Amino acid sequence: MDMLTPHPSRDTTITRPDELLVLVLQGGGALGSYQAGVFEALAEYEAMPDWIAGISIGSINAVLIAGNRPEDRVAALRSFWHTISSLVVFDPPVPGVVARSLFNEASATASALFGIPGFFAPRFPPTYLGKSSSPGRLSYYDTSPLRETLLRFCDFDYLNAQGPRVSLGAVNVRTGNFCYFDSEDTRLGPEHVMASGALPPGFPPVEIDGEWYWDGGIVSNTPLKYVLERDYDHDMVAFQIDLFPSRGALPTSMEEVSQREKDIRFSSRTRLGTDLIKERQRERRAVHRLLEKLPDELKDDPDVRFLRERENDACVTIIHLIDRVREYSRDSKDYEFSRHSVDERWSDGYQDAMCTLTHPDFVNRKKPELAVEVLDLTRGEQETRKKTR
Repeated sequence: MDMLTPHPSRDTTITRPDELLVLVLQGGGALGSYQAGVFEALAEYEAMPDWIAGISIGSINAVLIAGNRPEDRVAALRSFWHTISSLVVFDPPVPGVVARSLFNEASATASALFGIPGFFAPRFPPTYLGKSSSPGRLSYYDTSPLRETLLRFCDFDYLNAQGPRVSLGAVNVRTGNFCYFDSEDTRLGPEHVMASGALPPGFPPVEIDGEWYWDGGIVSNTPLKYVLERDYDHDMVAFQIDLFPSRGALPTSMEEVSQREKDIRFSSRTRLGTDLIKERQRERRAVHRLLEKLPDELKDDPDVRFLRERENDACVTIIHLIDRVREYSRDSKDYEFSRHSVDERWSDGYQDAMCTLTHPDFVNRKKPELAVEVLDLTRGEQETRKKTR
C-alpha cells in the first residue's frame, strides 16, 4: 500500500478520511508492553496504521504489528510479551508499595543475572574483559535469542510487501550519526530491529552493510521528528506512545534521583521535538498562504519555486499517551520483565487508550487551526489511578 494514501479502513473516530494514522513508539525496554496495550485498544476500533516509527523496544513492537495481518497483530504482540516475561511468572506474594518495590527489584536482578527468555542471555565465558576481534562481541549480553524470536512472531516478507510503512531509528557507532532504516527504501529484516535496540554496554552493536549500529535512543528516544520531516504534505493523527514521563516529583532519595534522571534523559527530546515541530509546521502553513497571494508574474521566480517545494497546508494532531511513574517504580523498571508487571503495563496502556478514544475532546476534534495540536487526555485520571494501586 502507498503510505501517502490513508488506509481504506471503515470510518471510525480515530481518523478522518483524509488523515494518515501514524504510531510513534518510544524506547523503554520492559515498559514497552504499555505500547502493546495501547495498540490492542486501537485494534478494537479496527484502526489500520499507515506508518509506524519506532526506536529500541518501540521498533520491536512496530515490526510485530506491521509484520502480521491485521487480525493477528494483537496475538503476535501478546505471544512476544508472554515469551519474554516467562522468567518470573508468579505474582507478588504480599500487597503493599514496599513489598511490590522489593518484588520488582528481585525480578530486575533476575533479569540482569540470568537474562530474558527469547531476548538476551549473559555472555559465558565473558567476551568483554579485553579487546575483541569483533565489535559484535563487546557487550555483557548476547542478543542472538532475539533474532529467533523476531523470526518466530514477525513475517518480514509480509511486512516488506504488504504491511504499513516502518521506520526504525539507530545510531552509527563509527560516525555517531543518527539514521533510520525505512521500509520505503530498505528491505527490513531482524538485523535492523536488533540494531535499533542495541543499547550499550548491555547489548552489542549490530553490523549492517559493513557499518555497526547501536540503539537509536542514545541520540533521540522518540521518532516523531523524523516522521514529520519525511512527510509534511498530508494531514496526520499521530499516536505518540512514550514510556518515560517528563514530569515528576522532586526526588527525596538517591534511588529516586536515579529514576528521575532516567525519565528526564529519555523524555526530554520528546518535549523539545514537539515544540520545534509545532513552530516549523506553522511556518510552512504561513508560507503556503503567502504564496497563494502572489501575483501570477512571480510564480515562476526561482525563490518562489524553492519555497513551493517546502510549503504545505497540512495539519498534525498528536495524541500523547505516557506510561507514568508508579509509587513502587525504581530506575530498574525498564529491565523488570516479570509477567505481573508486563500484564499490568499492558492493562494501563489499554485503559489509557480507551480513555482517550472515548474522550469528547478526541471524538469531537477538528482540523487544528495552528498546524499542530497535542492532546494528552489521560493525565488526571492516570495519575490518580497509579496512586491508588
